[in-house]
Amino acid sequence: SHRCPALLQMSGGQPQVGRGVPCLRCRGMCTGFEPHSWRKICKSCKCSQEEHSLSSELEDDCKIGRLLAGSKYSTLTARLKGGDGVRIYKRNRMIVTNPNISGKDPTFDTITYEWAPPGLAQKLAMQYMELIPKELQPVAGTDGALHRRRRLMRQLPLHDQDPAHCRGLGDGEHQLMEEFVKKYKAEALGVGEVALPGQGGGGKEEGKPQDKSIDPSKAPESPNGALESAPAAGHYRCESCKQAVPGDCPVVYADRAGYSRLWHPACFVCCRCAEPLVDLIYFWKSGAAWCGRHYCESLRPRCAGCDEIIFSEDYQQAEGLAWHKKHFACLECETLLTGKPFALANSSLLCTTCSQSRV
Repeated sequence: SHRCPALLQMSGGQPQVGRGVPCLRCRGMCTGFEPHSWRKICKSCKCSQEEHSLSSELEDDCKIGRLLAGSKYSTLTARLKGGDGVRIYKRNRMIVTNPNISGKDPTFDTITYEWAPPGLAQKLAMQYMELIPKELQPVAGTDGALHRRRRLMRQLPLHDQDPAHCRGLGDGEHQLMEEFVKKYKAEALGVGEVALPGQGGGGKEEGKPQDKSIDPSKAPESPNGALESAPAAGHYRCESCKQAVPGDCPVVYADRAGYSRLWHPACFVCCRCAEPLVDLIYFWKSGAAWCGRHYCESLRPRCAGCDEIIFSEDYQQAEGLAWHKKHFACLECETLLTGKPFALANSSLLCTTCSQSRV
């Protein structure tokens, strides 16, 4: 499989990049990221990789490029120069320039959005941004941009799409995982599209159910016998909150859901964790949109030790959680706990000795 030149170069099974990056959650307590040989955590503070913000923007773009390449969304990717056929995400950044006229000579404030919905006029893209909570707007240099990159790591972990980044696969399981990824790219993966109500998917193609329902001349009668007015009067309802959508506000469409459904920008979230779907990347299943992490978990168990999807039929289970057999080990001393007494605290597995010394 092609690698992004910038992606973590594996050596001896450990990512070398990111060593020493301080933890964003521990703020000064963590001496810096120390990779664990198979857990996706820092050995120093036990926090996850996403709390250390290890990847660069280029690596993130390579990861999404890899996810979308080989799917019907590959138009959102481009060939990376000198990248040996690797495709990179054409992330749509948006730079907005506002004149600042408070002083004597007008100056210009520029705001960079690290991601914005592609293919829109800036006015509509700005309207979209204003409809999502301020703290989630991915403005460069703000918590919103950091939040976006954390959600990217959490919702679309590299180990859910690239067998080369998995430590838990046994013999013959690489193939199973490759088929799993190929299947979800073909059947579930999607990227939401922002448009005005009635204009998703080009809006005016034949056979779109929504077009038939909104001809004002044939509007359905309301209970009191009066004709309902044109679409703005709530013919469009958000799939999630069921509230009416004004005709002049951008909405999100998901082609795998069909163009008769639409969402308020703030309502396009994972049906399992309710997190906003990063860059509108969703997985469609059972009539709902899922983030990548929860979609994969809905099909196969995820190891509570290494965070990877389990492809073996022989795995350990306890209290609703699952582990690769070789990862059913104490978080502190790494003793294998199969057939031994153990304690489970916040999905952290501990042997009885370590759990007593923690108290």
